[in-house]
Amino acid sequence: MSTKSNLVNVGRITAVFGIKGWVKVHSYTEPQENLFEYHPWWLKTAHGVKKVEIDDARPHGDAFVAHIVGVDDRDLAMEFTGFDIAIERDLMPELDDGEYYWSQLEGLAVYTQFSGSRQRLGVVSKLFETGANDVLVVQGDTESIDQKERLVPYVPGQFVLSVDLTAGEILVDWDPEF
Repeated sequence: MSTKSNLVNVGRITAVFGIKGWVKVHSYTEPQENLFEYHPWWLKTAHGVKKVEIDDARPHGDAFVAHIVGVDDRDLAMEFTGFDIAIERDLMPELDDGEYYWSQLEGLAVYTQFSGSRQRLGVVSKLFETGANDVLVVQGDTESIDQKERLVPYVPGQFVLSVDLTAGEILVDWDPEF
């Protein structure tokens, strides 16, 4: 498995807010306001990463608005829109056994043992929430049985049988025809 970056995406700057340099922020953390517990933020730009500090933030609708230190007008704030917000991985709290951050699951190979035969379905490209459960988006790759994209419910014990971070694999019980 390839070495992962030490940075983990935890949100995104989506737009400017007002004329005094504030930006709209969408948080990927749970709960969402935890995003502001992490310092510093690393913004992923087309030219690399840029370290920024936030000096004020507040809820706004279903997201947040925040002020970046030294950004005091709308035009300058506009330069930060569309950037992912990342933090250093070691700032994230330890999880209990059997719990995983999405960033740990992304990139893992997915194998199914449906009907007793082990077959590679592909690699986890991303996850998303449905309300009932999270869903693994598994994209077929050069080593998988085909190039199909599959949506596998992340339900441990029912569809997800095991996660092995060391081996870089997830074992599922999922019909390859789906």
